[in-house]
Amino acid sequence: MAENRKGPLVGLRVVEMAGIGPAPFAAMLLADMGADVVRIDRQVASGLGVPRPDRFNFAGRGRRSVALDLKRPEGVDCALELIDKADALVEGFRPGVMERLGLGPEVCHARNPRLVFGRLTGWGQQGPLAHAAGHDLNYIALTGALDAIGRRGQPPTPPLNLLGDFAGGSLLMAFGIVSALLHAQRTGEGQVVDAAIVDGVSLLATPLMGLQAAGVWPGGRGENILDSGAPQYDVYRCADGGYVSIAPIEGKFQTVLLSAMGFDPAGFPDMNERANWDEARRLLAERFSQKTRAEWCALLEGTDACFAPVLSSAEASSHPHHAERGTFITVDGLVQPAPAPRFSGTPAAAPTPPEAPGQSGDAVLRDWGIAEERIAELTTTGVLGRRDKNAD
Repeated sequence: MAENRKGPLVGLRVVEMAGIGPAPFAAMLLADMGADVVRIDRQVASGLGVPRPDRFNFAGRGRRSVALDLKRPEGVDCALELIDKADALVEGFRPGVMERLGLGPEVCHARNPRLVFGRLTGWGQQGPLAHAAGHDLNYIALTGALDAIGRRGQPPTPPLNLLGDFAGGSLLMAFGIVSALLHAQRTGEGQVVDAAIVDGVSLLATPLMGLQAAGVWPGGRGENILDSGAPQYDVYRCADGGYVSIAPIEGKFQTVLLSAMGFDPAGFPDMNERANWDEARRLLAERFSQKTRAEWCALLEGTDACFAPVLSSAEASSHPHHAERGTFITVDGLVQPAPAPRFSGTPAAAPTPPEAPGQSGDAVLRDWGIAEERIAELTTTGVLGRRDKNAD
């Protein structure tokens, strides 16, 4: 499998401790870019996360799985043998779990000083909440980000788990690991990367906090320029029930939009003045309701009106723009997003389908330099196993 890899991270070896949510997605990002990521799975299902057949676990794509019994010393020893040969490790457990397994940073760094030990949690490795259970919604709530999301007069709106788990968590973890790997390559020194979702989401809010500090974001939820408060940055319902988005913040783009919609820009309420927002919204909503989404697309898409239809996931994958760019690919007969970003000199390969836990155990150990007699011993004793593949 390793010889078929392409991308800027080819040659890097990463051990992933199987988990749910943001840590697996961070490992997927590394695998998408060519790293040889091996996932150490449990031999018994954890019962965490949203159950589904293995082939639909898209975030598990692009890497091989070894199922080890980490409750037995022989399983821990095998995991350490893999970690000895790794450039980085990714884990998403609560603080202290890896230490209790005998796989904490001190143990690993004593054996592999150049190892980048990535730890991805919601609350972080220390702090009053570090050991408490939580999920994406709790983490973004604590940062102040959730309070800003939603419409005027409505409760805060959960933005799926994209903001916390994957933007504030997975992307931060992947960036941290690659940064630490660059340092390790220069110095031979590994380190621990403490990636907390509360840190990442707070970091994402940096521009927003700047606007608030400057006094140009004075309103509450749904009362500002980028949060559905302004009529020129919102979604509108069309005659067929579909929705379109507009975002002409600048005056020159507003002129393009209004002219195309049949308004006189000079006589339209000035949308840069808050006092005009309600009237401007009423006029826009009334006009958008007179045509179908397809009709508005024919009129506005591709212009400088800052316009796009609001598409479902199924619709998005077949949109001409995505089709030309190859934004979506088909893996094992299933449509999913392609690896990103794109590299001119080291493009990524198409990812392989997600594996069942333990599916490539023997091959992984062999490829990573574990002796055949050792593999046979681990298999015979049941330390190296394979979980039944979920039914499709």
